[in-house]
Amino acid sequence: MAGADSGQETGGAVHQASTAGAADDRSQTVLTKAADAVGSTEGAPLGKSSVSAEELTPTETAEARWYHRRSLQLMQIDFGLDLAFWAVFGLWVVRPLNAALRDLGGLFATETVRLVVVFLAMTALHVLVAIPLTFYREYLLEHRVGLSTLTPTRWAGRYLKRLMLSTPLSLAMILGLFWLFWLLGCWWWPVAGVVSFLLGAAMVQWFPVVILPLFYPVRPIERPSLRPRAERLASAAGLTIDGIYRIELSTETVKANAMLAGLGRTRRVLLGDTLLDQFTDDEIEVVLAHEVGHHAHRHISKMLVAGFAMSMVGFWLTDVMIRSTAAQPALFRYTDLGPTALPWLMMFFALWVFVSEPAMNLVSRFFERQADRYALRHASRPIAFFSAFRKLARLNKEYPDPDRWEVILYYSHPPIAERLELAQAIVGKEAG
Repeated sequence: MAGADSGQETGGAVHQASTAGAADDRSQTVLTKAADAVGSTEGAPLGKSSVSAEELTPTETAEARWYHRRSLQLMQIDFGLDLAFWAVFGLWVVRPLNAALRDLGGLFATETVRLVVVFLAMTALHVLVAIPLTFYREYLLEHRVGLSTLTPTRWAGRYLKRLMLSTPLSLAMILGLFWLFWLLGCWWWPVAGVVSFLLGAAMVQWFPVVILPLFYPVRPIERPSLRPRAERLASAAGLTIDGIYRIELSTETVKANAMLAGLGRTRRVLLGDTLLDQFTDDEIEVVLAHEVGHHAHRHISKMLVAGFAMSMVGFWLTDVMIRSTAAQPALFRYTDLGPTALPWLMMFFALWVFVSEPAMNLVSRFFERQADRYALRHASRPIAFFSAFRKLARLNKEYPDPDRWEVILYYSHPPIAERLELAQAIVGKEAG
């Protein structure tokens, strides 16, 4: 699901990272070859599709390249701004703030209360510093390329809703982390790793039924022609799903997306209304087959395990950093950690995510290729894969062939050109 970087899915069939890219000529060549290889794809559309399945025009490719480059630039600026904010807060704000709170006495004499106040102050200041860039990234840029359907008022409402949801959750995690410091000492980090894994699994399970409906209307799909296709795919994979749901992405964007989300009884396939309204039944079946492929290969569970391993390494490195940067390492005590450590911990966690993300993205791209292969081998009309992804490139303004370093650093999914090349090889091989 685009945006809900929440880590609640192994990856929707149609989600691509919005970053920069180059090599326009190669992009057009790949898309053109795919079009020539399969011709037109027939299907049973819901109404008249207004999105062409042909390759991107040079003008569309140029716009997609500009959008990706600007998105990447803004993402890098945002990351640098976060690091600078935490450094400034850590060097010049947190110590006098913590001392002033301690001097007030009463409840403020306790580390926990001061930690809460420092966290809330840091969050409020960060919002003030970051909101202009956030508004430009999420509203102005998306409107400039015709992707957003939000008004300024609705964007502000959704932003406040995110803030109201994330702030108490983040505060609870920060308090839990410091309590582990104070209570467990040097054993805090393995316990933190296990707790984060359990919280992550709970988030994956409840994301589609608790969190997602807070932002998008979700309801069962009323499209009988899709049910036998979905039942055939699910039966072949031994998948029991709560249902196939329509998620009203058009309340926010014109982008198309889909995902397999949830665990156990909450597992379900979610298809964006933007996808259902623009894609044929054959194309939607390919998307469904891709999502079922994630289940068949147990990608959600494997990503949880990979995330657990990465968290354990990150928490261990955090422990090493804490002890090595103490003023007197030989005399260091974990009970000495207080609110003044918060901005530096935030900075370290952000740097660790930046460093470790390419490894997680590598795993994710491998899983996406596996799911693509599964879709091409189990969909009743695999050639619909080509028309579906040409539509996605146009509808989502996806730059088909970004630079390799961008893919390594930022892409959780293979670029569209790479996916079309793989599909062309598989379809051509099986046809031969």
